[in-house]
Amino acid sequence: MDHETAAEACDEILDAVGSAVIADDEFLEAVLTGILARGHVLLEDVPGTGKTLTARSFADALDLSFRRIQFTPDLLPADITGSNVYDEGAGTFEFAPGPIFANVVLADEINRAPPKTQAALLEAMGEGQVTVDGETHDLPEPFFVIATQNPVEQEGTFGLPEAQRDRFVVKTAMGYPDFDGERELIDRRADRTAQAPGVTTVVEGDRIADLQRVAESVRVDGKVRDYVVELGRATRRDERVDVGVSPRGVQRLFEAARARAVIEGRDYAVPEDVARVAEDVFAHRLVLTADASVREVDPADVVADVLDRVEVPAVSP
Repeated sequence: MDHETAAEACDEILDAVGSAVIADDEFLEAVLTGILARGHVLLEDVPGTGKTLTARSFADALDLSFRRIQFTPDLLPADITGSNVYDEGAGTFEFAPGPIFANVVLADEINRAPPKTQAALLEAMGEGQVTVDGETHDLPEPFFVIATQNPVEQEGTFGLPEAQRDRFVVKTAMGYPDFDGERELIDRRADRTAQAPGVTTVVEGDRIADLQRVAESVRVDGKVRDYVVELGRATRRDERVDVGVSPRGVQRLFEAARARAVIEGRDYAVPEDVARVAEDVFAHRLVLTADASVREVDPADVVADVLDRVEVPAVSP
């Protein structure tokens, strides 16, 4: 698959998902960026904005299997990974796969699960496998987690540890739709007998790897690579930040910038690609100082200030 074909496929995917999901283009492009960068996506938004529909729509457009896991305080690791079940007829234990065994997994309200359960998901996200009773089981390829958390209701929740936040390539939010979008939702709801908007398959599941390889072949000038590294290092020097972006986070910015170039229809990345994805890639990785937290400093503002401070390189296509 060449870059032109990949860009056309991305446009078709976004159009297909956009026909069912009422959301702005930037949000849908951020989710697709995470998929092309071989990573996972964290959605932080209030209930009722369409996060579940978004995950299911991407799975349908990409012809991938989909499972939803509702995270609760009593959820156990085995409820996600599966467990060994005794077969009385055969007299042996057989592994019964859990809901994590799908191409696209929606981890709904992930911060409601206890740390031990989150750790089981962390292995799946980082290694593409789960371990049950000492035996390792590979997850299907491709494998993406789209996790959600409610930014408003924090009672009975467990904050995501830094190691787990670092596994998400991007963190983004849907936000509320505009007037026309909410009016369209009302029109859809008015006729209860009408079938909900469906999403047709745009790219066969086995072609996702081709799209990802196209992203990995995007050319990135040395000056742009320096720009990526300098942005990550600048977050560590900010006085409001206790722990800045890790080396993994810097790599994720590089990967996301290449994915963004594919969506834009180019076989090379430019500084604008880096700047457009920097907030989604960096903000959730920052650990602010106690003083900054008390002053309710927004990590997104820190990233914006870093983008202003670091000189943008001049490069030629």
